[in-house]
Amino acid sequence: MNGPRTLAAPVTGATRSFFGGVGLLVRGLGLYVRSPGLMLLGVVPALLSAALFVTAFATLVYFVDELAAWVTPFADDWSDTPRSLVRVIAGLAFLGLGGLLTVVGFTAVTLVIGDPFYEKISERVEDRLGGTPGAVEVPFGASLRRSIVDSLRLVGLSVLFGIPLFAAGFIPVVGQTVVPVVGAAVGGWLLAVELVGAPFSRRGLRLPDRRARLKADRATSLGFGVAVFLCFLIPLGAVLVMPAAVAGAALLARRSLGQHIEESRAGGRPTA
Repeated sequence: MNGPRTLAAPVTGATRSFFGGVGLLVRGLGLYVRSPGLMLLGVVPALLSAALFVTAFATLVYFVDELAAWVTPFADDWSDTPRSLVRVIAGLAFLGLGGLLTVVGFTAVTLVIGDPFYEKISERVEDRLGGTPGAVEVPFGASLRRSIVDSLRLVGLSVLFGIPLFAAGFIPVVGQTVVPVVGAAVGGWLLAVELVGAPFSRRGLRLPDRRARLKADRATSLGFGVAVFLCFLIPLGAVLVMPAAVAGAALLARRSLGQHIEESRAGGRPTA
């Protein structure tokens, strides 16, 4: 049939859209299982990056008591219970900020290290769906530079958002309930914007284009990003899920651009 191509079906309702985004990561995991040879290549750079960031976070955990005491000198003369309470809160604030920076930094560094592997994974996902409409030739050097610059922006933004979240972490109750939820949302959004970099770049689109397209369906983007963020908090989750997150991000990019995200039953071509 040669009629106009059908766009991805719209998802209505913020909650439904959010879980639709989670479903894109689940589909990415399914693609992982179906193409284990290529996907396993994506584990190698994730392992290298994870070794660095796990060590950094473990160091933070080891010194967190000293850091908590350092930022709360006003509590030195307090009695044991209130002093311990305020320093536990300070320690949790440090660990929350460290967790956000670890997850975002891990993603940024892993995408730079594994740029050729993840580009191939993303491209293969799109090939299953009929290819990349409007594709442009992106030399490896240009792709790597784009990945480095965008990753630096990502880390910078995570620090920018992380500092006020760290400060809010000192607020009793709110710092231990609301702040982690906001932190996961911020981290999820940053991950979504970063992970769709490869499919957008193949179309000649830049960071402002990514942000604009993802904002148009923010709930879906957040659902995908938050799901990735939470998986990355699980021990070894970041290493095992990273290739699937790249595959899911290709689906998110296509959805945000109004392109097919479903395969036909015959020949791996998109449904119409």
